[in-house]
Amino acid sequence: MKVIVVGGVAAGTKAAAKLKREDRNADIRILTKGKDISYAGCGLPYYVSGVIREKKDLLVHTPESYEKVTGVSVKIRTEVTKVDRKGKTVEAVNLDTGAVETYAYDKLVIATGARPFEPDCPGTQLKNVFYMRTPEDADMLRQTVEAGEIRRAVIVGGGFIGLEIAENLAAKDVKVSVIDFAPHILPGFLDPEIADYVENKLADAGVMCFTGTGLEEILGEEKVEKVKTSRRAMKADACILAMGIRPNTEFLQDAGLEMFKGALLTNQALQTNDPDIYAVGDCAMVTNRITGKPQWSPMGSTANIAGRAAAMHLAGKKISYPGVLGTGVAKLAGIQIGRTGLTEQAAKDAGYPVESVICVVDDKAHYYPGADLFVIKLVADRESHRLLGMQTAGKGAVDKLADIAVTAISMKATLEDLQYMDFAYAPPFSTAIHPLQHAVNILLNKLNGELDSMTAAEYAEEGENYRIVDAGITPSLHGYPYVDLNSLDGPADGLGRNEKLLLVCSKGKRAYLVQNRLKAYGYTDTKVLEGGMTFHTELTEEE
Repeated sequence: MKVIVVGGVAAGTKAAAKLKREDRNADIRILTKGKDISYAGCGLPYYVSGVIREKKDLLVHTPESYEKVTGVSVKIRTEVTKVDRKGKTVEAVNLDTGAVETYAYDKLVIATGARPFEPDCPGTQLKNVFYMRTPEDADMLRQTVEAGEIRRAVIVGGGFIGLEIAENLAAKDVKVSVIDFAPHILPGFLDPEIADYVENKLADAGVMCFTGTGLEEILGEEKVEKVKTSRRAMKADACILAMGIRPNTEFLQDAGLEMFKGALLTNQALQTNDPDIYAVGDCAMVTNRITGKPQWSPMGSTANIAGRAAAMHLAGKKISYPGVLGTGVAKLAGIQIGRTGLTEQAAKDAGYPVESVICVVDDKAHYYPGADLFVIKLVADRESHRLLGMQTAGKGAVDKLADIAVTAISMKATLEDLQYMDFAYAPPFSTAIHPLQHAVNILLNKLNGELDSMTAAEYAEEGENYRIVDAGITPSLHGYPYVDLNSLDGPADGLGRNEKLLLVCSKGKRAYLVQNRLKAYGYTDTKVLEGGMTFHTELTEEE
């Protein structure tokens, strides 16, 4: 079997290496446009700050070492420009000589990845305008920072790469601002209220996010001096363009392969509409594991898993790649975030009857040094109680919460399935009732009617119709009545039994306990503000 793999880095090299292990007799050749066959793209932001010290540490393999380890033939600096499906050949240009070469295949794997979006605005050719896609990009930015040329930087794009670059530049004492045209950072990844919480935490750490703000022009004589936005001009010594990526599939426009917004559509064997042509990595769509619909997942994890799955199918094994959940984690300035499954809006769009909850829980035993908190949002099917999604933010191990939720969602677990699971516990690692399990219990209380709560969206819409009641350990809200749980042993003075009461405490737990007691004393319309003052900092800021 003669197999041509177009592209390297993650998906292409994984597919080729795994197929060679499965079938040592397969004739496999990688054709790649770049000179680096395999590098750690996800590590680029951390090289900029020096967390990853040496550029060579980003290079997983040289073409020579890859060939020796895998037995796969590699041709670098070779750009495939055409696919002839009928003749089963690809046409490529040798970028060093300009010669046009033709390669025959029995099976073709397209793993051409994606490239940074380049905005059509003046000033992008100025010195100190950077992208972040290759080790060379990261190296140029790092050298400029270490030369002392950058004191202020504007990052255009509030996605993963932009925010991770922001964190790493801030660690080098660069004053960083992030702009994004979307209403919130990480659009589509987090629900708006969680994104808003993260934006506030970034601001606390010195990274200012200006959302709803578009790039208009990069100004300067020879190098960046200002970045003109739809709001105002911002002084800057550098501008990092991280406005998303676009699939590298233009050379396939006449090949008759089905695409969506430039990404190749694939089935659960990673085949395109041509069964002899596979597509993996950032140039391809996969499947959303919950909805069954096509989803673009330009993640290193997806590239590797899909590349491996495609190779196994090529080797004749019966595989069915079920797809992705939109899982991701990120270390940002002052906070870490994680998410998997459907956001609340995505779940509604998919037709699920949705219930959600936001809660603030300890990340480990509260008495253990370094203990902090997690903000967790759970999304579930109101009728079946199936877990559909989880979002979290905190300083602790957000990846552990995400991975537990990945497992649960993949197994179609209900909240009840998670309620009594035997999770690991010791004070340095967790709480006696696991943080995610704690969140599950809160959502079950809400679904079962034991907790009547108000979400952030509901608070924004109808919070003014309720009388705020301070239910904290000690009075914390000026101008509002205070109820002390410890002395609440009957009707609360000054609060009407049929009055609309919004109970607020630091995290939400104590307000729930007050609500439970007030219900016992005949109060009919109480709500607990989800996340309390930890999540709704505006309550204390207005004092």
